[in-house]
Amino acid sequence: MGLLEQITGPRDLRDLADDELDALASEIRDVLVATCARTGGHLGPNLGVVELTLAVHRVFDSPHDRVVLDTGHQSYVHKLLTGRAGDFDGLRQEGRLSGYPSQAESPHDIVENSHASTALSYADGLAKAYAIRGEDRHVVAVIGDGALTGGMAWEALNNIAVAQDSRLVIVVNDNGRSYTPTIGGLATALTSLRTNPRYEQLLDQVKKRLNSVPAVGGAAYDALHAVKKGLKDALAPQGLFEDLGLKYVGPVDGHDRAAMEHALAQAKRFGGPVIVHALTRKGFGYDAAERHEADQFHSPGPFDVDTGEENPKGRIWTDVFADEIVHIGQRRKDVVGITAAMMHPVGLHHFQARFPERTFDVGIAEQHAATSAAGLAMGGLHPVFAVYATFLNRAFDQVLMDVALHRCGVTFVLDRSGVTGDDGASHNGMWDMSMLQLVPGLRLAAPRDATRLRELLNEAVEVDDAPTVVRFPKGPPPEDVAAVDRAGGADVLVRSGARDVLIVGVGSMATTAVQVAERLTAQGIGVTVVDPRWVKPVDPAIVDLAREHRLVVSIEDNGVVGGCGAVLLQTLNEAGVTTPVQLHGVPQEFLDHAKRGVILERIGLTPQTLALGIVERISALDGPAAAAEPVEPVAPVEPVERSAEGSR
Repeated sequence: MGLLEQITGPRDLRDLADDELDALASEIRDVLVATCARTGGHLGPNLGVVELTLAVHRVFDSPHDRVVLDTGHQSYVHKLLTGRAGDFDGLRQEGRLSGYPSQAESPHDIVENSHASTALSYADGLAKAYAIRGEDRHVVAVIGDGALTGGMAWEALNNIAVAQDSRLVIVVNDNGRSYTPTIGGLATALTSLRTNPRYEQLLDQVKKRLNSVPAVGGAAYDALHAVKKGLKDALAPQGLFEDLGLKYVGPVDGHDRAAMEHALAQAKRFGGPVIVHALTRKGFGYDAAERHEADQFHSPGPFDVDTGEENPKGRIWTDVFADEIVHIGQRRKDVVGITAAMMHPVGLHHFQARFPERTFDVGIAEQHAATSAAGLAMGGLHPVFAVYATFLNRAFDQVLMDVALHRCGVTFVLDRSGVTGDDGASHNGMWDMSMLQLVPGLRLAAPRDATRLRELLNEAVEVDDAPTVVRFPKGPPPEDVAAVDRAGGADVLVRSGARDVLIVGVGSMATTAVQVAERLTAQGIGVTVVDPRWVKPVDPAIVDLAREHRLVVSIEDNGVVGGCGAVLLQTLNEAGVTTPVQLHGVPQEFLDHAKRGVILERIGLTPQTLALGIVERISALDGPAAAAEPVEPVAPVEPVERSAEGSR
């Protein structure tokens, strides 16, 4: 029986000897590698926090003391130590263990999967609440140096600094990376702390000599903390945090569990807000991850444990964008690229390699990215800001007031739009088309296949007097679907029989719409399928087509409330078109993690389910006597997906 199997909760760790804790750390790394090799997931971040997480759970008493993990990428070790080791083989599998903290799974989880740079604000509120209620509880927030590039983290620090009765310990997990190395002034400041050789050498000598003194070494090391601080101020100026009024402990070797426990215990005794600066290495303990140049196996798909080689993934939507933006950059010297700490995941790495002076990584700062893009546009350039659809939510005000209000020609490229699946509720890109409908002047494109992505991206960057958006989903693009006709700016994909049903298939749902049409045609129902290409504004040609049909059906992988279908319905109403409209989209609820295909089936966005609903509606229009025969069922095909690549 392994040590991990004996851990039912954090308190079990306190009875383990040092050699047992070292063996447990090794066993945890083996489990992480073996599991992620099969399921994919955030391997690199978790390999880097094994000793750090052990130290946190030995010094603090979770769940009485609350542990808040920023973004939750590094939550696997926490899960293994809080009674979930027995279900860890079900990591990221439908109905089993989430890849992020989950309140439904454990009382040790309080903040669910979320976006970066939020942990300090959660922790600030929790610590203040416990202080007001008179509860003797600590709050531990674990945040990476990459997440500290987000403005929200500094808003929180500004408030935490003045809450001197707050029992809040902030652990800065400093591995010098988000995906690629952390950039900006913060990175420079942290580097001055972590790399000064004189400071590190002298501190190491002092530590070794004091610890060699029997019985009194540890106490003497505590007593000389003031000397250590003076050394640090002299040799590695570090006013970054203490000038804010925050107590600072560190830097500490995050892979030295005993040192981490010592630093955390020291911080716990202080009684006010304290920052513990831990130095770690992403992917630590697994050679393939440590050698991985792009992101230290931040979030690989399934891979071979022995070689570290990921399973073949095939070409995905992001690859199409990555190639085309380089072609555009070669033709247009005014086009520049922006990413929020996700150069490789959003496909800007080839553009960066070709045009480094025209590529900007702003860190985890989507708000700044959007407004900086507005400034670039005002300065005569055309910025392309590539970002996951779910992360654009954070910059809505900037898109609205800073970009659109000033009629800036900025192109937003939204990767992983629609249902993404494995990463759960916070990572589904199902809000963007509803949110962006509110922005005056903005034009929104949703390509159905790789050819249309290239076409629409080129069209988008030609617009210099308004923001444009191009969105596409996770995974591989479908086979190209050629148009049989054109209606205004929209592609007509199917025109079959009488004009009974007009199906408007948005983006990736256009292929689904064609498959629905095949089933309806087999039932003798006339169908026209259109792909709007540009879904905002609504093409007048679609309004004209709607007048000519008996039923309009819209299908989109976006929230059904306020989405493309809802706007189409409103547009038809304003135009006096009385054709009934049937809307299909993602229900406005937080979706549990599962494969994209499974979720689409569950919410009714599959050809078979959609066709059945349309047949029933047509039958109702014709009256009870004209009921159509049931649609012949067709087995659903599970799409091939790239597992969790680059999820932040």
